[in-house]
Amino acid sequence: MDRSTDRRQQSRFDKVFAVYINGAWGTAFGIARNISRGGMFIETPDPYPLGSRMEITFNWPGSSVELTTVGEVIHVCFVNTTPGGDRRSLLIGMGVRFTGLLQQQADLPAATAKVLH
Repeated sequence: MDRSTDRRQQSRFDKVFAVYINGAWGTAFGIARNISRGGMFIETPDPYPLGSRMEITFNWPGSSVELTTVGEVIHVCFVNTTPGGDRRSLLIGMGVRFTGLLQQQADLPAATAKVLH
């Protein structure tokens, strides 16, 4: 991607890790594709609707620290990444903006605090 067209304000921590989502639309499992101070993209077959609020729980990649954040869905995507004639490949998920952290800052490892705060 051409960074000149990338509207993101914060750096991304590009890791793939499991997340658990809990909100008014139920509880679900997803795969986070990246994370920044402002939010994360979560790949999930059944994204929550725009504006939905949720709690997202995950282990910080590379550590045993479990975090729970509060977030809001700011975009939903359905991308067909299939090259012509190949097996169908889809990316379905949602972009979530963090609105809070349900953990004391002192409990966070330094690397985590750097990305989330």
